Amino acid sequence: MTKHSVPTRRFLPKGLEIIHEDRDIIVADKPSGLLTMGTDTEKSRTAYFALTDYVRKGCAKSKKHIFIVHRLDRDTSGVLIFAKSLDAKLRLKSQWKDTKKKYLAVVHGRYENRTGTITTYLAEKQGYGVYATSDPEKGKSASTAYKVIRETKNFSLLEIDLLTGRKHQIRVHLADSGHPVAGDKRYGKKDETARRLALHALSIAFRHPFSGDRLFFESKMPEYFNRLMGGALKKE
Repeated sequence: MTKHSVPTRRFLPKGLEIIHEDRDIIVADKPSGLLTMGTDTEKSRTAYFALTDYVRKGCAKSKKHIFIVHRLDRDTSGVLIFAKSLDAKLRLKSQWKDTKKKYLAVVHGRYENRTGTITTYLAEKQGYGVYATSDPEKGKSASTAYKVIRETKNFSLLEIDLLTGRKHQIRVHLADSGHPVAGDKRYGKKDETARRLALHALSIAFRHPFSGDRLFFESKMPEYFNRLMGGALKKE
């Protein structure tokens, strides 16, 4: 079941769009460069702050607020779910293992195998970095499935199924495989052709927290990806 709606954008910052809204959830399309939630140094330029302002219709004294269900990195764009109540959030989190998430990524180089699954243990280190390890005592199991959609001389466009949801999982797994995400300043390599991280949360499928209906939402691939691929995607 696919839902679409066209809500007012009056209280939303440029680039942040709402794909779907009902009495229990908001599904947003987050642009690259916008935090999901606040940090010690940034409180207001976040999807959470903007959508809280949106449900309050600009009234700062309103007690309405939203609840974060999951997060995307600042430079990752795409589909993001928020709940309108704690009950809705807890119901969504309780079924999170059955939620299906697909991503698109432009990575450096060409894969020998056009499909595959990367499975390692992921561990965190100081400075909030993540690294892959074969030692189960050091990290948590993580699996990422990929499929090559298109290739150029320097880049590959991948469709990715996130089989587990660890921090920085896709970025670490792809870098560890020798094909870092283009524009990844933390795990990738210096590349003047990629001005930002080429990672996009393409779609998400889950059951509505109260009706139980199966919902599917997706976001358009950023034009930035097409430019990195030399316009090759327009040939389809």
